[in-house]
Order: sequence, then structure tokens, then C-alpha cells
Amino acid sequence: MRVTFLGTSAAMPTAERGPSAVICNREGERYLFDCGEGTQRQMMRFNTGFAVSYLFVTHLHGDHVLGIPGLLQSWDFNDRDEPLAIHAPPGSRRHLDSLLHAGGHQPGFPIRINEVSPGNVALDGDNFEVRAFETQHRTRSVGWALVEDDRRGRFDRERAEELGVPVGPKFGKLHDGESVELDDGRVIRPEQVVGEPRPGRKLVYTGDTRPTRTTEEIAREADLLIHEATFASDETDRARSTGHTTAREAGELAGRAGVERLALTHISSRYAGDASAIAREAEAAFDGESIVAHDGLELQIPFPDE
Repeated sequence: MRVTFLGTSAAMPTAERGPSAVICNREGERYLFDCGEGTQRQMMRFNTGFAVSYLFVTHLHGDHVLGIPGLLQSWDFNDRDEPLAIHAPPGSRRHLDSLLHAGGHQPGFPIRINEVSPGNVALDGDNFEVRAFETQHRTRSVGWALVEDDRRGRFDRERAEELGVPVGPKFGKLHDGESVELDDGRVIRPEQVVGEPRPGRKLVYTGDTRPTRTTEEIAREADLLIHEATFASDETDRARSTGHTTAREAGELAGRAGVERLALTHISSRYAGDASAIAREAEAAFDGESIVAHDGLELQIPFPDE
């Protein structure tokens, strides 16, 4: 799983940071989280590929959605015919539909807008799901959690051979959870040769929000938490009044949730050129690895046991 930050600025873009957008490439499938202005150019600039089947919108503020019309029209110029699913908070359909048809544009491929309430699954994939969770901003908003199922335990070939299981199809049946009978009548059970289930990966993206208990719960032991950190602590009052989070608050939440890595994004333009205050606060509040994301940053998310 690979995550690329396409835009890491707050509402006002800077020369170094574009508006919010993050793309996740999981097993060759691309998932786009938010689509700020210029996202299509960032996709080309950072070589992420254009083939996106799912767009997950956190809320309808312009710095998170104004890249949608341009991206759709570029897809049309490239003769796209694959369908696109847009998942967004309740009440978003009418506004998003206006964006899809900006300037009278009629998309030449099927687009489905799916309003997803917090706590519900937007995408139920093969051995994973993407679920919406409640966030706290100045408008209707959700965050998104991509959570993989547990994987099968490791198959102990040496132990299987010691028990007399012949090399071949019976190995596969045992690994799939089926008992097998040997020629001498003995029955070998999966738990004799297969280890405990191994955890999958978890990616959590908050969008714009105050730090919340819900985020803390959904991010429990996440491999990567992407949390907004619009301000440093000297702007705590402003963060509260505008529905945002300070770097210290994000770090404290990550610590309580026990996440593996914390990536901070949605950085205010007041820190243009120097986000060291954001980095210092997060590092002081969180014992794990914290990163102030920048446009083009690419992070690999390995399986927890790798």
C-alpha cells in the first residue's frame, strides 16, 4: 500500500503546497481522498497514475472539492469509459452534482454519488472496507478509514511434513481452514499447522476536524493516521473556533490511539516555508513517528508483521 500526498495546504494554497488531496494505491487500485484545485496536475507531477475508480470526499469546502470538475473533464479528454463512484457525507449529492456539470459539462462515463453516514461502509471490497466516521468541523463532514481484514496465519510446512501430510493439495486445504484425512486414517486439523491470523493494514484520513473521541477510536493501532494540523498551539483558540486541530492535539490523539505513524497535513499558509513549529509540537506530544507531510511525499504502508 502506497500513499502519496498531492496537496497538503489548508484553505489557502502556497507556492509549495496545494489544496487537500491524498491518493492511496492498494494492490494496484487507486483511491482518492479529497480533490482540491489542481489535483489532476499533482497526479501528473508526482506520477501517481490517473486511473481512479473511487473518490472519497470529507466535506464540501472548496479546498477539498474544486479539483473535481477539471479532473472529470481531463478524464473525458482521455476517453474514459470506466465508472466512477464518489462517496461523500449526507446532504452532498446536489452540490456535487453541480460540480460534475460545471460549465455545462456532461461527463461521458457513469458517475455514482453515494452519500454515506458516519459508521457506515462506503466500499466493501475483497478483504477490506472503507468506512466513514464522524468528524467535527464547521459543516457536515466525515473521515475515512481503509481497514483490511485479518490475513490467514502462516502455514508451517515443516510441521505439516512432520505430521505426515504429503506435499500437494492437502497443504492448500489446511491453509484454507479445512481438516484433511491422511492415508492412515489420522485427521490433521488446520490449527496444528497454521499460525494465528495476522492483522491487515489500517489507514485513517480525517479531513478537517477538531480532535474527537471517535477519531481516536477508529484510529486505534492504525498503521498510518493522516490527521489535519492546521495550526500550532499559539493558535489554539483559532483552531477551536474554526473547527481545526493543532499539531499538539493531533500528536496527543495519535498517542492515545497507539498509532504506528502520524502524518500531519492541511498546514496553514502562515507556516509557508517553515512548518518546524508544527513538527516540534507533534514530536513532543507523540512518541511514535510523526511526519509533516509535503506535496509529493510518498509513504509505504507495510503489513504489521513485515
